Amino acid sequence: MGETMENFISHHSHDNSHKSYAPYNSKIAHSLSQKPFHYYNNAINANHIGNPAHKEWEHAHLIKPDMNIIRHYRLQRMREQLNLRDAAAILLMDPLNIRYATDTTNMQLWCIHNPVRYALILNNGPLILFDYHNCDHIHAGLDLIDEVRPAISWFYFEVGNLERDRACDFAKEIADLIKQYGGGNKNLLIDKIDPDGYNALLKLGITITASQEFSEEARKIKHPEEINAIKCSINTSEHGIAEMWRQLKPGITENQLWSYLHQTNIARGGEWIETRLLAAGARTNPWFHESSDNIINAGDMVGFDTDLIGPYGYCTDISRSWVCPDKKPTDEQLRLHDFARDFVYNNTELLEPGLSFHEFATKSRHMPDNMYPNRYSVLLHGVGLCDEYPAIRCYPDQIESGYDGIFEAGMVVCVEVYAGPLGAKEGVKFETQHLITDTGSIRLDNFSDEIIPE
Repeated sequence: MGETMENFISHHSHDNSHKSYAPYNSKIAHSLSQKPFHYYNNAINANHIGNPAHKEWEHAHLIKPDMNIIRHYRLQRMREQLNLRDAAAILLMDPLNIRYATDTTNMQLWCIHNPVRYALILNNGPLILFDYHNCDHIHAGLDLIDEVRPAISWFYFEVGNLERDRACDFAKEIADLIKQYGGGNKNLLIDKIDPDGYNALLKLGITITASQEFSEEARKIKHPEEINAIKCSINTSEHGIAEMWRQLKPGITENQLWSYLHQTNIARGGEWIETRLLAAGARTNPWFHESSDNIINAGDMVGFDTDLIGPYGYCTDISRSWVCPDKKPTDEQLRLHDFARDFVYNNTELLEPGLSFHEFATKSRHMPDNMYPNRYSVLLHGVGLCDEYPAIRCYPDQIESGYDGIFEAGMVVCVEVYAGPLGAKEGVKFETQHLITDTGSIRLDNFSDEIIPE
């Protein structure tokens, strides 16, 4: 637990280029850069035996991530946060934080609204995973987990009117472990918990501090092997995007088009898509209409935001906007599309370590008056297992009500815009994904930025 980051990487990495972590230097950064994605006309090969992603990654010269290195690194990051906060333990109940610390999954979406899993990392003790009953076997072989115990749930669907009794049982088990390993320290970090569990822990003398901040701080800096995983997720997403373009014809519905991204992702070991943000024609302005049975017509603008949790659990969050074939783009569609691309291109050129979030927003391209009312909520956000810290708003929103911070090498961020004039027929969504290096940034996604991606 007292191991330095440099020693940690040298002990757990099989690649000498990863021995020193701090340097996201240009040589390493450019070695992580992919070749342009150019498989647009390749249909999904239904006759392929096995997971097609492996051949696709090989063709794209991608390196499969070493998940053992990633697991040790991520747990080390969480333990560092424990040491910084002088806490006895951190209790993780958010499924994405559990995934980060333990690399375990179990019915992820169901568990988001049915809290039946949690993990306890003791500062001077073991990592204990508390999981749904009879699920010990699904985590066999993960050496980071010292013990798996059955979780104690206390939500109404599961326990009815025994909620408070079960919450007390849960709290007693956690308090006993803190007493056993805490050396008198009763400070507990928790990312999220409902009132019954919170109150039951307080009654047992546990001091609670909200820990989502600490979890986000741990997750914000990616190991180079995590970048390999993210690049694989992006490649899978881009194969789905390519299939969407291949299937985009007048008469298809938004839902039918959107389904090709899901199918491609699941077939390649991806996990889920967080939103349903695909819209066509007049439904592209304002933004945030979800995909529907709306029929897409020739010449309609079609915009989407992937929000895709792909292979290895890493998120690809990129957006494109196209014009449905059989009609040429109008001058207005071309103008909006050019504006959106130039807006994002301009802002990505600003990215560098040491730049503050407020500086970024101030120096960024500003939304024109006719687009400001429909502006997107952020200019930029972090990304990893999902959308993560930071979230930087448009100018002047960022200065008036946003928080400040500093870009650091190793952060992965998405830069985006929605260009939809107030009252206009259509709008354009555009977003790209980037790694912050020690000298600037490199772009990780490769799919065409064109309004007709051929």
